[in-house]
Amino acid sequence: MIFISPQLTFTPSKIVSLVPSITELLSYLQLEEQTIGITKFCIHPENWFTTKVKVGGTKTLKIEKIKELNPDLIIANKEENIKEQIEELGEKFNVFLTDANNFSEALLLIRDIGIVTGKEESASALIEKIKSAVPHFNSPNIKVAYLIWQNPFMVAGGNTYINSMLSVCGLKNVFENQLRYPEISVDEINKYDAEYLLFSTEPYPFQQQHLIEYSSLFPGKKLLLADGEMFSWYGSRMLEAMYYFKNFRKEMK
Repeated sequence: MIFISPQLTFTPSKIVSLVPSITELLSYLQLEEQTIGITKFCIHPENWFTTKVKVGGTKTLKIEKIKELNPDLIIANKEENIKEQIEELGEKFNVFLTDANNFSEALLLIRDIGIVTGKEESASALIEKIKSAVPHFNSPNIKVAYLIWQNPFMVAGGNTYINSMLSVCGLKNVFENQLRYPEISVDEINKYDAEYLLFSTEPYPFQQQHLIEYSSLFPGKKLLLADGEMFSWYGSRMLEAMYYFKNFRKEMK
């Protein structure tokens, strides 16, 4: 059974998480014993990464391995996992299919994970902590472009969680009128009036050396490295992101 809101009539004791940020949230909610399988990209927390059973990548799931674990709950994500694989798993197991395209929906996701795993009180407390930590800036709406890939360059457009988190960080995405993650040429990027180009550390692992390499391509633009986990992970990472944003903005002189 595939469901998109908490519908279980029992508290699961054998959970497989197919989403790195949700795996981190399950740890925050103290569900270590209940979580029996994760993906190879679930790198947080480190002790889970080194000890939990790996069930493949987020888009390359090892279906037979998951069947061997015989979970009573699988947590998946509409964007991060492959539809056909989730449908196959849904024929045999309870699959909670999550989705979050903005800050508010991500808070609801935390609530729903808390409900479905029997950790509603802890999840509600986390939500309140995140809300109270939301930063406020004297100079909001600094124009930026957020790059997630190279060869070709791709940016975060509107209707994405990243776009929403840029707004929380007091930044205005110059590509917010484009959907999802469009491919963008160097000329197109230069035509827009972004003051800063933010190069994310994931999914493409941009590093400082890339900023040096690209500086000549984007005259008049300021290039900064952005922690991709802070801008794109849901769950408990959102609390850390609120404090990261405060320090990140200090780099934007």
